[in-house]
Amino acid sequence: MQFFTLRIDKPPDTNFILGQSHFIKTVEDIHEAIVLANSAIKFGIGFCESSGPALVRWSGNDDAMIALAKKNAMNLSCGHSFIVFMENGFPVNILNAIKNVPEVCRIYCATANQVEVVVAESEQGRGVMGVIDGVKTRGIETEEDIQTRKNFLRKIGYKL
Repeated sequence: MQFFTLRIDKPPDTNFILGQSHFIKTVEDIHEAIVLANSAIKFGIGFCESSGPALVRWSGNDDAMIALAKKNAMNLSCGHSFIVFMENGFPVNILNAIKNVPEVCRIYCATANQVEVVVAESEQGRGVMGVIDGVKTRGIETEEDIQTRKNFLRKIGYKL
């Protein structure tokens, strides 16, 4: 067995969700969950089928996000993993809806950070072991940092 990392290829501010599920209908169910949770989000989904023809299944409502999802899913090629790229929204807007899709087993990350996916590959196939999300912690926030955090959350409308 080999372990290696694969970088998610995306524009710097593009958010995505990486997860694992267990069934081919995942791509359609996640599509429906996103639209029901927030119809303004532009998105693309890539799903790695892990049996039968073992294709990257895909869906979405935006060509650029769909292209990112298909490209990254194919690069990962990890059984039953899925990746959702989005614009006009944040993972927090759709994360619970995706978690509530019956076939979703786990969410590895939901972020706009640069991410490396830790992958294991055996003779049988590939699997996601985890993710490296962003950079190493540099310190502890100061009182000034706390105020900056609070101002930012209010500026983008997440706190009153």
